[in-house]
Amino acid sequence: QVQLVESGGGLVQPGGSLRLSCAASGSILSINAMGWYRQAPGKQRELVATITSGGSTNYADSVKGRFTISRDNAKNTVYLQMNSLKPEDTAVYYCNADTVVVAKGIIKRDDYWGQGTQVTVSS
Repeated sequence: QVQLVESGGGLVQPGGSLRLSCAASGSILSINAMGWYRQAPGKQRELVATITSGGSTNYADSVKGRFTISRDNAKNTVYLQMNSLKPEDTAVYYCNADTVVVAKGIIKRDDYWGQGTQVTVSS
């Protein structure tokens, strides 16, 4: 019903920057909050940043001042600008969308996830 496609991951040196994008498509009526989460090897998935449809943002303490989340509601797309990257930022980054969809005439609200994009910070 809803597909989230992430892009922008890759290998970067410490101190470098990357910009992740996540585009949602499908039978979407509206999207409430969108966010980015990450999971490092051997660790649980953790919140990185979220943004509401009105633009209110929330960040993990570990990324405050370095990462910026934004969204384009017209394109159903959320972005994550990551600056001053550190080796500890290495993880698979997942996009999430709290979405209202219509399926077979029924309107429902559900959570959707992207497939993940690898970010590796290493010299």
